[in-house]
Amino acid sequence: MPTKVIVVGCGIAGPVLALLLKQKGYEPVIYERGKRSPDAGLSLMLQLNGLRVLSLIPGLVEQLPGMKIDQAMLYSIVPSDERILGQSDYPAELRREYGKGLVGVQRPKFLALLSDTALAQGIPIHFERQVVGVEQEEQYARVLLNTGETDTASIVVGCDGLHSNVRISLFGAEDATFTGLTQLGGITSSAFPDHKPTMFNFYGDGLHVISYAVSEKTYSWALTRREPETKETWRAMDAAAQDSVRNGPLSQLPFGVGYLVQNAEKITKYGLYDRPELKSWHKGRVVLIGDAAHPTSPHLGQGANQAFEDVYHLIRLFHEHHPSPTSEPSAAALSTIFTEFEAKRMERTATLVRGARKAGEIRVVEGPENVRARNDAVCAEWAGEGAALQRARDLLEAEEADWSVK
Repeated sequence: MPTKVIVVGCGIAGPVLALLLKQKGYEPVIYERGKRSPDAGLSLMLQLNGLRVLSLIPGLVEQLPGMKIDQAMLYSIVPSDERILGQSDYPAELRREYGKGLVGVQRPKFLALLSDTALAQGIPIHFERQVVGVEQEEQYARVLLNTGETDTASIVVGCDGLHSNVRISLFGAEDATFTGLTQLGGITSSAFPDHKPTMFNFYGDGLHVISYAVSEKTYSWALTRREPETKETWRAMDAAAQDSVRNGPLSQLPFGVGYLVQNAEKITKYGLYDRPELKSWHKGRVVLIGDAAHPTSPHLGQGANQAFEDVYHLIRLFHEHHPSPTSEPSAAALSTIFTEFEAKRMERTATLVRGARKAGEIRVVEGPENVRARNDAVCAEWAGEGAALQRARDLLEAEEADWSVK
């Protein structure tokens, strides 16, 4: 019989992990707290490292519900310093060089594609079944569900995101720390009609906006600024609050930002929080990956892409240390797999989490001297035709040596 693996969470990492486990001969089963058709969240940028993992699932990349990005443009929207800070065609260059570049996708459509693909491959997904706890014995792990039911497997992988109950079961509840930053976000049609598909960064006084194409006529956007603490809901504001934003001062921002705000289909608002770094991501037969293990702020766009890297390396280590998925893995074999996984992934993800936090702090500054200094620094960073392209290559090549098992 194939080794059974319970995957907790059918968000970003869970179904990708399940599909690759299925390819390797395991028996994955997914439990998901939400409904089959999620509507929370806005979008994400699939970058080269994440797309490389998704390409291991036949036909998936070709079905992505998104838009290939051709260029990046950076603007200052500070009233006293309105200007272009940088411009690069590096996304198109990446695609020519590697066959993949950057793809902006709407999160709900992407999640639907992942779950539909898993179901089509015969992977059971139990929606509206929240894992509320995990218990372990020497030979198996048991998940406890909000319905009172239980299920057991040889391995449990917690892919249940920022509010991971698997993490709490392993290491206890932790306080999340508000970073002082909030985000507004939306999806807007008919934005930037005169541009080829672009990723924009707009730098203001006390705010930063990122926007990118997610279809031929649609852009997603997120506006970060310093505000009082806001809940981490990732869901749409009520109608009156949305109208207040659409008609407020943000609707007057230049270079098309005001249009994004005025014409957003729906507007979400959420606080950005930090969580403590864990010293370990596993106990016994249970391991965490993705945001459950190393939650990050969104300022580098690497959250989902790092989750996919986690998936790849976990599959690689299963293949190396448990090459026969029809036999039950010993506790010793799983300890080796999970320990090597942590050794491979912890430093890299921690560096990116700290980098994302720093990026948020640098982008959102206030006052004439500070914003001028930031704008000049952005100009210097993006100077040179190949600077942005080399940064993207560096991110990819940091993992290159270990991508040997397909």
